[in-house]
Amino acid sequence: MESKVYFTDFRSRTPEDNKVNKIRRLFEAAGFGEMLQKDDLTGVKLHFGEEGNDSYINPVFVRQIVDKIAETGAKPFLTDTNTLYYGSRHDSVGHIKTAVLHGFDFAVAGAPLIIADGLRGDNWRHVEVGLKHFQRVKIAGDIEGSDSMMVMSHFKGHGMSGFGGAIKNLAMGCAAAPGKVEQHECAKPMINELCTGCGTCIELCPVDAMVLEDQRAVIDYDGCIGCNNCVDNCPESAIDLPWDKMETFMERMVEYALGSVKNKEGKVGYMNFLMNVTPDCDCLPWSDRPIVPDIGILASWDPVALDAASYDLINQETGFENSHLHKNYQHGGDKFQGVWDEVDGRVQIRYGEEVGLGTADYELVKLP
Repeated sequence: MESKVYFTDFRSRTPEDNKVNKIRRLFEAAGFGEMLQKDDLTGVKLHFGEEGNDSYINPVFVRQIVDKIAETGAKPFLTDTNTLYYGSRHDSVGHIKTAVLHGFDFAVAGAPLIIADGLRGDNWRHVEVGLKHFQRVKIAGDIEGSDSMMVMSHFKGHGMSGFGGAIKNLAMGCAAAPGKVEQHECAKPMINELCTGCGTCIELCPVDAMVLEDQRAVIDYDGCIGCNNCVDNCPESAIDLPWDKMETFMERMVEYALGSVKNKEGKVGYMNFLMNVTPDCDCLPWSDRPIVPDIGILASWDPVALDAASYDLINQETGFENSHLHKNYQHGGDKFQGVWDEVDGRVQIRYGEEVGLGTADYELVKLP
């Protein structure tokens, strides 16, 4: 059976059609208010962007969803989990500072901000899933403990999963640090022949899992947490990822995504923002030029259908040549494989359907 995906594009010639009003109409058209009850503690699941990044969802847009939730008598709060890598959001102190710097304070967004896995990522609960890779997963305590959620995702590319949308926002975004480690366990970095033994990776490894042997870097895989600090910072591009393991990595993500909403059937709504479609995740401390023009916003009760529709709409665009896109510029070309050749992000959609997270079949309902 098809899932409905509601869509509004960014064309606007009147005040009634500005983005703020479009977001509110999407919420109403999808019927998200029906899942909320008075005093529901409702998490608005976001990515606040790494410090230096500017392609995260505008907090003024988030305010519209917060206000719509509050109108039902529910109690919205903004939330995310701390990062596995050691950046500006590795602990709750830095995470909240970064979020406020990016405009996610009460004055703008209209809701308190709670980092769902605690000060250092140790507030989590086991959730039974009984799937191929995991019998149970480690979900942030305050996400598992919330009554309902609105998941707002900036749809963009990602070097390990092809793209990041609603599924990845649930998977990595709702897992506590030990759960993030579990998802990355199958795809840890490797040293290639370009290593010069400069030692940069050793200095930057947060868990001392790298050493120099015979003037080459060596990874202690028992200690490695898969944060990829070394990959992002190697000056010689001498550290790579095992691309043949990315399908398994994405399947692990999907199992975590399912676990993050298992206790909230009928209590989670999703919105994807197809704007500033950058080649990389908002976890990077920069924002590259978008690979396609801004398209619009989508809403659905089904994260798989939502990501499938978002993927298709982006591929219908003509890509920007002066971007990180290096092929598949044409209408219909796969833009994400035009950036990340060795990753097929559609694994998320196929496996999401297989495990019952949602369906890849959708009806696109365009709002007037």
